[in-house]
Amino acid sequence: LDRVYKEMAMQAELFDAERWVDQLHWGGGTPTFISHAQMRELMQQTRKYFKLRDDDSGEYSIEIDPREVSAETISLLRELGFNRMSLGVQDFDPQVQKAVNRIQTEAETMAALENARKSGFKSVSIDLIYGLPFQSVEGFARTLDRVLAAEPDRLSVFNYAHLPSMFPPQRRISEAALPDPGVKLEILQMTNERLQQAGYVYIGMDHFARPDDELAVAQRNGQLYRNFQGYSTHADCDLIGLGVTSIGKVGNSYSQNMRTMDEYCAAIDAGRLPVFRGVELDQDDALRREIITELMCNFHLNKAAIGTKYSIDFDLYFAHEQNEIKQLLHDGLIRIEGGNILVEPAGRFLIRNICMVFDKYLR
Repeated sequence: LDRVYKEMAMQAELFDAERWVDQLHWGGGTPTFISHAQMRELMQQTRKYFKLRDDDSGEYSIEIDPREVSAETISLLRELGFNRMSLGVQDFDPQVQKAVNRIQTEAETMAALENARKSGFKSVSIDLIYGLPFQSVEGFARTLDRVLAAEPDRLSVFNYAHLPSMFPPQRRISEAALPDPGVKLEILQMTNERLQQAGYVYIGMDHFARPDDELAVAQRNGQLYRNFQGYSTHADCDLIGLGVTSIGKVGNSYSQNMRTMDEYCAAIDAGRLPVFRGVELDQDDALRREIITELMCNFHLNKAAIGTKYSIDFDLYFAHEQNEIKQLLHDGLIRIEGGNILVEPAGRFLIRNICMVFDKYLR
């Protein structure tokens, strides 16, 4: 943590001290690894170097492993200023949990959720994963029954990516036990139907929220945004990444910190920011980013407005993409009205695929 504080000091020198911090996020199950005293110190140091809001108007979020967090810890986190919590669940099925080496009882999860509500957290989200070993439509439906009974404010339902070469712990998972693509699609379709029947609004990119949640309200008002932290009600902010592997974004540039602890510590000890790579967006990158963000957040795109802002003829500029756009039209995933690209209900659940049309780095 001392090195993180040194990094904070170096980063703070690069920014106006009067800029408010609208978003703060502790990721990776942080409370599991540090003591209450360290949590207090970490937040004190953050406030020392950056201007955090004290009126609860910021989005200050944290990821929690329900197996490791106590009621006292949750209460402390609220006291420190956190107002949003994400609980990792994956699946309640014992066979699935055993296969991924994550034994977690329903009682542990519900206790964490209840304690968060008692402590005054504004929003509690539950994260589920489909595509795990031994999952079935029936089994995942039972997990959904239990989750919906708890009425979380938000739900994220992620697709499991089996990449054992990148994530060595996944080597313990038998590929033969993974559900085939057809079963995964059935699980996804069933989940989408169940959540909407329960009153949840599909925000996009695997995320759902209750209709009175601020994300759902922002989407209805065309004021939803998205960044590395996910969907947000705050306009596009500069992001300062702190710690090993963290990613930052300032203006049209992105940077990533060292990916190993040894490299990170060596850079800090040498008095250098621990950045190992960065990229600056050109106008084409910025244009495509805005298009993708608009589609992901609001499911529509005003071609004329984009053309005016970037001084382009939209259809000519994206001539290479026209065949793919026509295919999306043919498949009933989008429609075009009055110069606007509108994502159809069927296309909303495939919004990632629609946006991929405009991502030149996937070619």
